[in-house]
Amino acid sequence: MADLRALSFQPVDLDGLGNVPGRIAVFVTPDLKLTAGARRLNRLAKGAIARATTSETWDKLSEGKVMSLGWPAGLEAEAVDLVKLSRRPSADLARKAGAALAIAAGHAALTVLVESTRRPEEIALGLALRGYGFDDHKTKKDSALGAATLMCAKPDEAKAAAVPRIAVAEGVHFTRNLVNEPANVLTTTEFATRLEALRDLGVEVEVLEEKALEKLGMRALLCVGQGSDSPSKVVIMRWTGGAKGDAPLALIGKGVVFDTGGISLKPAVGMEDMTMDMGGAGVVSGVMHAIAKRNARANVVGMVGLVENMPSGSAVRPGDVVASMKGDTIEVVNTDAEGRLVLCDVMWHAQETEKPAAMIDLATLTGACIIALGHEKAAVYSNDEDFAGAFLKSAETEQEGAWRMPLGQAYDDMLKSPVADMKNIGGRPAGSVTAAQFLKRFVKDDMPWIHLDIAGVAHVKSDLDLSPKGATGWGVRALDRLISDRFETRD
Repeated sequence: MADLRALSFQPVDLDGLGNVPGRIAVFVTPDLKLTAGARRLNRLAKGAIARATTSETWDKLSEGKVMSLGWPAGLEAEAVDLVKLSRRPSADLARKAGAALAIAAGHAALTVLVESTRRPEEIALGLALRGYGFDDHKTKKDSALGAATLMCAKPDEAKAAAVPRIAVAEGVHFTRNLVNEPANVLTTTEFATRLEALRDLGVEVEVLEEKALEKLGMRALLCVGQGSDSPSKVVIMRWTGGAKGDAPLALIGKGVVFDTGGISLKPAVGMEDMTMDMGGAGVVSGVMHAIAKRNARANVVGMVGLVENMPSGSAVRPGDVVASMKGDTIEVVNTDAEGRLVLCDVMWHAQETEKPAAMIDLATLTGACIIALGHEKAAVYSNDEDFAGAFLKSAETEQEGAWRMPLGQAYDDMLKSPVADMKNIGGRPAGSVTAAQFLKRFVKDDMPWIHLDIAGVAHVKSDLDLSPKGATGWGVRALDRLISDRFETRD
């Protein structure tokens, strides 16, 4: 994983450019305007930059992308990375340029000349997000970005602007690390232990064990983990950076550390990917890390239900009826529709104990969501137009794909059970929608609520602009933006 402490900001040193080791990056506008640093490098490299930027390859290069010149004469650097970028790029384009540099640099030391109004703080964020690598279980540990130095005209100002963005990047990394871990490492106990470490950042952390959960009546959650040797837990994280007495935003995450499907066993092919079924809990944890790291002036409570869904002689069976904390009874028709059983109890507990101003739950909940939206967007369900609109705006600002999906009585009717108050699935049609309808039954009438089905976006098979393949950390940036825009205390 990338060590974000290796990102540094320094003043521009044109005289020392010839002696910079590793890789050195400069920006060139689409109309071929060179910065002072680029002109200096061009002279040292005997015109190599000017020749490269008048080539057909450069002409075809998209803005925000990189052309690399290997072992240029006259420079100690092993490569010069030329970035096509306008003088006043959008935040998104600046981030993508930083990400492209992270890809080009690999593990090598990188010096970036940011001499003008090219948003160094956003370039740093792009470097941090795309420079991530998870190699904890490899003998060769070189998958992450190495040391990166940004040379700026005003390095202190650039660093100050970058600090909260890097805090968010650290939250993204925290989420990715959790989601990428194998299930034999990230047990429910280990997950809780890692969250307890957030106390070092000022987060209040409480861990509820099985006896406490039984006393609270969380039998829907407990039934999911009763076939596993790993104990079920609920971890509550409270950040109180806002005004005293202000109701918090509640974030609820599904934390199924491994999902076999239980008695309704999943196919063997692809089951190894079910280490990521705690992605919702991972995002909640990453958001709590981010807001604590940047000392957000907001009150936020994060709750995650940690379970493992395993088949055994004690596992919950199809046809069993369990009682939720709310008191409603649930016929478990399919034990592989377990995430909603975890969430419904944690959501109810959050509303009963924390009295939140609003609530958002996140879960890698349904394969049906992937069928509907692929790996491009998360599904967004809500009972509140204004709240949903605010989240969608935050997601768009952070370029995290999200799409509003419907709710309605016809979908709710699909959950009717002959033996209980409801069943836990509504059949194959509209599977993501009926899962959301199930959760909506556990939302109080006056509670603004959003459900995010992140099954398609939490973990991907191909590299993205701002993340390598594997865990993406989707949602940390959008939720941090929502908290900043809507829930932080203003002077």
